[in-house]
Amino acid sequence: MRITVNKMNDNPASDRSFLSNLFSGPWFSGPLWQSAFRPFYLFGVLYGLGIMAIWILTTLGIFEFTPSLYGLSLWHGHEMVFGFSGAVVTGFILTALPGWAGTKEIEGWRLALLVLLWFLGRFAVYSGDFIPPYGVLLLDSSLYFVAALMVLPGLLANDNKHYLALLPIFLMFGIGNVIFHQSVMAGDLIRASWAIQIGLMAIVVKFILAGGFLTVIFTGNALRQKNGPELTINPLLEYVSAASLVLFVYGVLADVPEKAAGIFALITAAVQTVRFLRWRTTLILDAPLVLIMHLAYLWFIAALILYGAAAFTEVIGPQVWLHAFTVGALSLMMLSLITRVALRHTGRPMVPAKAMTGAFALMFVVAFLRVMVALGLLSEDWLPVTAVIWWVAFALYLIFHGLFLIRPALPKKAGQRKKKGRTSELGVTS
Repeated sequence: MRITVNKMNDNPASDRSFLSNLFSGPWFSGPLWQSAFRPFYLFGVLYGLGIMAIWILTTLGIFEFTPSLYGLSLWHGHEMVFGFSGAVVTGFILTALPGWAGTKEIEGWRLALLVLLWFLGRFAVYSGDFIPPYGVLLLDSSLYFVAALMVLPGLLANDNKHYLALLPIFLMFGIGNVIFHQSVMAGDLIRASWAIQIGLMAIVVKFILAGGFLTVIFTGNALRQKNGPELTINPLLEYVSAASLVLFVYGVLADVPEKAAGIFALITAAVQTVRFLRWRTTLILDAPLVLIMHLAYLWFIAALILYGAAAFTEVIGPQVWLHAFTVGALSLMMLSLITRVALRHTGRPMVPAKAMTGAFALMFVVAFLRVMVALGLLSEDWLPVTAVIWWVAFALYLIFHGLFLIRPALPKKAGQRKKKGRTSELGVTS
């Protein structure tokens, strides 16, 4: 039996299905759902501030918090990697790919679905015995696999297959999270800590592939505005850099002799140093958004050296490099990129608020202090202080640039031309 439904001529939209109307309705048409950086940066940074606040209050004995699924330390590491950093990295990749590879923008209901998966993961982590362990695993890991599936068709259709190198970042987050929860279920906390390192290595991959590549581009833009020398990308050096990255990740995650892993790290540090020295840092001291990327990369090189040195001396502990990377390299690069994206992709001038320059300086200082504590040169009484400074730096981002994430992008003026200096890479504004 055939059933036909007559269209309503006075309502052209009525021919769409109920689900189509639901997913394309006003719920997902606001500014928050126009690009992935908006919700993932907003909720990711808010969550990061919440995690750090809980850790500070618990450390000071003001607040007692004991995650039922795992201890405080394991919870803190997992959520900072897979919850906070994972959200920011996801927002960054999904925002960058349409511009880089010409893939379709993840927006509207599809973006809302990814954000929902992230929220469900956070809910599952705090569910205690309310959700079965395998339910927690599924809810907390699905975001990264679904995101990879969403971008895969566009990447396969692109002539430039180099962009496929970004897929392992999602997969490492997802696989690392699965192994983490399986290890917790088995009571193997050592393996669970190793699984967090898989997520951490996903961030390292993103740091070298995206951070290093973008640093060259943005530095070149800043130099052109000053009629400075032209920067070029050396393809051979980039391939060597990628190879050294694989070597370092293998050394960290595989069961290799400690000294071999240390040598791999030092080789990677040497390659990244050669890469860094080509960037003409002294010529962009008046471009804060670019300069902070250079300083973040210096911290990354320092982290690699500390990792290598720890294999050959007992003076440097095996975890010192971790603080140099997460606080110095990652947090500095993250602050720079989320500020840049919040400005550029909402039509604002490419100049951070003056307070953000202070936030960058605070993060550099807290990285130094955190490494000093890890080296035993400062008392552990400094730990809450470093956490508070980190918290303030990211809070300044939300205060001065966070509202851009929920506001409409500014319209481009007809015939508008890019101005030099203050409106692009250089200077700061109030």
